[in-house]
Amino acid sequence: MDSSLADAAVEIARDLIRIDTTNTGDERSTGERQAAEYVIGLLQDLGYEPQYFEAEPRRGSIVLRLEGEDQSRPALVLHGHLDVVPADPAEWTADPFGAEIRDGAIWGRGAVDMKDMDAMMLAVVSGWRRQDVKPPRDIVLCFFADEEAGGALGSHWLVEHHPELFAGASEAVSEVGGFSVDLDGRRAYLLQTAEKGIAWLRLVAKGTPGHGSSVNRDNAVAHLVEALARIAAQPWPVHLTPTVEALLGGVAELTGRPFDREDPRTVDGLLDAFGPARRFAAASAATGLNITSLAAGSKVNVVPRAAQATVDLRPLPGQGESAVAEVVRLAGPKVRVETIHQDVALEAPLDGPLVHAMTAALTAADPDAAVLPYMIAGGTDGKALSRLGIVSYGFAPLLLPPEFDFTAMFHGVDERVPVDALRWGAGVLADFLARC
Repeated sequence: MDSSLADAAVEIARDLIRIDTTNTGDERSTGERQAAEYVIGLLQDLGYEPQYFEAEPRRGSIVLRLEGEDQSRPALVLHGHLDVVPADPAEWTADPFGAEIRDGAIWGRGAVDMKDMDAMMLAVVSGWRRQDVKPPRDIVLCFFADEEAGGALGSHWLVEHHPELFAGASEAVSEVGGFSVDLDGRRAYLLQTAEKGIAWLRLVAKGTPGHGSSVNRDNAVAHLVEALARIAAQPWPVHLTPTVEALLGGVAELTGRPFDREDPRTVDGLLDAFGPARRFAAASAATGLNITSLAAGSKVNVVPRAAQATVDLRPLPGQGESAVAEVVRLAGPKVRVETIHQDVALEAPLDGPLVHAMTAALTAADPDAAVLPYMIAGGTDGKALSRLGIVSYGFAPLLLPPEFDFTAMFHGVDERVPVDALRWGAGVLADFLARC
């Protein structure tokens, strides 16, 4: 392992975590500019000339095109995001923006989502400059704003207003893939080859306002609660996409557990093999939904005219429109369903040179481990890039302790990344990019 590369990844990750880039999804967001200025300064110190774009004040993204050895090949987009979700210090046992090293891990908001990957990317680029080498093909290096709110002020804005930045790019690599999991004592790495769609919905019920003491058969809150009860009780059927079928088939081969794609009981048994990561894996087997907020009324003795709730719907590839239609049906005639934000599901080829390069880099560093495809339930900036025909994968390699509940770190309290995993991942990312 190149110790200077690993040291740089740790140092940059801690620097980025100390910069509060909280994205609340509204005007209260602190913005990404300070972190962007840090990244720009680092790249400029290396002699590069990155471009900076702001969709709104302080909501900035960075793009730098790095020339590759073979100009005839399509470019690869290597991207991360600089924003993070909110963190309440009262809930944490460490300062969410302190980047403290404790128990062998860096603690802080963004440690795994995704300032660790940002740091690995920057460390690799720094190594290229230090060693005076070029990547095999052009790399479009991006650090986007606003990913945690859907990317309207980041990747989507750049794709719409500056598509020329991605000219000639065919594939993209970013977060939430390449990390290790323990499957009944066997180590495997999960390559992100698919991601579910997004449909953030607002449910609005209207009724007859009045005094709380009066008989009211047209109560907006009651209409909404009844609709939410139906929606929450909806059983979304198991449906295995090519990615998830390949994942479960690989788990069956590794663990000896039975697999019959027509038998949901065998699917459950294979998901159990993931241990703490079961929730993460299970979300890829069916469309899913969570009710995330409720709002109604202002006074206990006043029946309000309206009540509303928000729902986070995550459809499988190919089920986006039908899943929204099902929510509308379940909501019923007394509740209006509005779309806050909607984006596509993605599924990339499970084979090909880029997948082979990712697999080779992982197995070179960990020869006895398996490499399997998987689908994330969340979304990435790959959704925006897909509008330009760019195929996206997730590869932020980390070798994790078997007992480490990595998937719980995403948007979780006490988010942290093991230092050794980050150091290892920087070397593997560098190897992959040398092969890509």
